[in-house]
Amino acid sequence: MPQIRRKDDTHMDKVRFGVIGVGNMGTEHAKYLNNGEIEGAVLAAVCDVKEERRNWAKENLAPEVKIFDDYKKMLDPNLVDAIIVAVPHYFHPPICIDVLNAGINVISEKPIGVYTNQAEELIKVAEKSGKLFGLMFNQRTNARYRKARDMVQNGELGELKRCVWIVTDWYRTQAYYNSGGWRATWSGEGGGVILNQCPHQLDLWQWIFGMPTKITAFCEEGKYHNIEVEDDVTVYANYANGATGVFITTTGEFPGTNRLEISGDLGKLVIEDCKMTFTKLAVPERKWCFEATGGFVGPEKEVIDVDYSAFLLPKQQHRGITQNFTNALLHGEKLMAPGKEGINGLRISNAIFLSSWLGKTVDVPVDGDLFYEKLQEKIKTSTFKKEVKETNENLSGTYGQK
Repeated sequence: MPQIRRKDDTHMDKVRFGVIGVGNMGTEHAKYLNNGEIEGAVLAAVCDVKEERRNWAKENLAPEVKIFDDYKKMLDPNLVDAIIVAVPHYFHPPICIDVLNAGINVISEKPIGVYTNQAEELIKVAEKSGKLFGLMFNQRTNARYRKARDMVQNGELGELKRCVWIVTDWYRTQAYYNSGGWRATWSGEGGGVILNQCPHQLDLWQWIFGMPTKITAFCEEGKYHNIEVEDDVTVYANYANGATGVFITTTGEFPGTNRLEISGDLGKLVIEDCKMTFTKLAVPERKWCFEATGGFVGPEKEVIDVDYSAFLLPKQQHRGITQNFTNALLHGEKLMAPGKEGINGLRISNAIFLSSWLGKTVDVPVDGDLFYEKLQEKIKTSTFKKEVKETNENLSGTYGQK
């Protein structure tokens, strides 16, 4: 990837970042950029529609950081080279499109959007713009998942059979759901645990194991909280090679579990509690199955504590993605989370919802128009009345172990 120059063709020695949306997540982005934690990057501007958040910016950010109440006023290539968009989900595509059309590089917070039709439009604009478009898939910086992907792609597990991910350590209280008027509503957020907490896991699921061809899902809405969207989900997936997958998640269990199992013809990989274990078979299971003379004994195996140190990055999580994006602009480094790949997890997400709404198995990808129609029905028929007590919590340390 060639080094990207500014619109006036001047050399870019530092990337000037802007942040649109200084809520919970946007505040974190603004802080680490303002503190100089990203090499080759500076915070140039922030924007928020709420006066209290703009006041926070005035009190806590460097005096030279420009503060705006309308993001369109910030779309000046002479002011910023790149923008991080950290606003409610529905606004990710339209704001990113405006940023790209202004000739500015952009990173969108997850998810890429709520429905695939708007995501596809964003991807087309990004490709036409010639600007960098990335997604804040910070879990792609996690060395264990990077190693898992490498092992799968290199064939160390053999022919894939099954992937089971139990990720129930997303515990949230009612106070969390009451913290924003848009949160956990069909009209404001477009979903619950699947669309808010799990885009990272859905991205990693397909990034490591591949895209499913069919989805059967059960989404229970408001099972553990006073909300109208899903907070407990079980998914069954089918793959082209005959493999299957199970994905279980909730925000209503404590303590929760985060366990990823990937089974193949040559063994099983398990990631849990920051540990990574590979049970390696001496011979392929399929070969053993039809050649063994005994009825109950499996092939010899070796349990290996996987060394993933070679996949550790200097910066982790959100800082790692922002550093990578900065390096891509300054030095041509390959993006870890290209924006166009965000549609894969969203296709799984849309399929999960549609399967649950229709009560049947659906193909992946689903009909985008049908999904949009059903989503609009959820919005229009909603009678939910929400209690709101807005807060702005410190999110540092809430995402590092996923």
